[in-house]
Amino acid sequence: MIYDIIGDVHGKADKLTGLLTKLGYRFNGEFFVAPPNHQAIFIGDLVDRGEKQLATLNIVFNMIDNDQALAVMGNHEYNALAYATLDERNPTEYLRKHESKHTLQHQAFLDEVGFGTDLHDFWLQRFYELPLWLEFEQACFVHACWDTHAMSVLKQHLTHDNKLTKTALQLTSYQDTPEYNALERVLKGVEIPLPEGIYFVDKEKNMRHNMRVQWWLSQLSNQPIHKIARAMPTDLASVPVDALSEAVDFELTTKKPIFVGHYWLTGIPNMLSDQVVCVDYSAGGNGFLTAYRFDTNNPNLSAANFVQFLP
Repeated sequence: MIYDIIGDVHGKADKLTGLLTKLGYRFNGEFFVAPPNHQAIFIGDLVDRGEKQLATLNIVFNMIDNDQALAVMGNHEYNALAYATLDERNPTEYLRKHESKHTLQHQAFLDEVGFGTDLHDFWLQRFYELPLWLEFEQACFVHACWDTHAMSVLKQHLTHDNKLTKTALQLTSYQDTPEYNALERVLKGVEIPLPEGIYFVDKEKNMRHNMRVQWWLSQLSNQPIHKIARAMPTDLASVPVDALSEAVDFELTTKKPIFVGHYWLTGIPNMLSDQVVCVDYSAGGNGFLTAYRFDTNNPNLSAANFVQFLP
């Protein structure tokens, strides 16, 4: 079997159509048909940002419904559910507050479905069908981070095939709980606190006091933050060059190849490590929509297996 692992689409349906065609998928008038012995795997973040939200969702879910594709949940699908779900502890508020920064990030999707409409509800229910991760004999697939400890915390609240329930959505939305922290790890990656008084402003103009790190590195604890951070040079400019990370509670416990999205990479595609591949090359902006062709009969990772498309 060859899995075509496709990065964060973010509503860029034209890029998706072009990439699928380049990969040899054929549109039969209803859905894209995979080449023989192929299946697509979408790594999450189907929605937000782009100009063709519903077109993207229809392409992906029509493929899923006809056994041409699988998909895992991204943080943007999770956020969509939380944005539309009332907090059971405080029914006047939503789990994801309707603050301007949250609404702005989600606006492209809301513009197409309309908040609270039947169409909105239809797609929210479909998002519940997306597992938080997939694990096969040959490889692992997750949106941001393969953290088996976090997964064990989540698993007791998920369906048997690792999908969110409405109860799990509530539990994972309550900040500073084990469930919230576990969900953050799986869908957003490993973050460390910055030294006291230090912050940076992210690409969406939000002030951040934590910074993502490259969890695929062999050493994370007590390392120079500039060495292990997964951040733009402009973000790191405010961090002292001699600042060290605190102890990082993370251990990679599988030897299987791991495929992720989420990280807004740029440039010529390459593996993050000998074991970890990211297929997000900023298609949600001006970057290439990127796929990696993983042959289970030849599982050695190689940069030659990346396929990219930009209209």
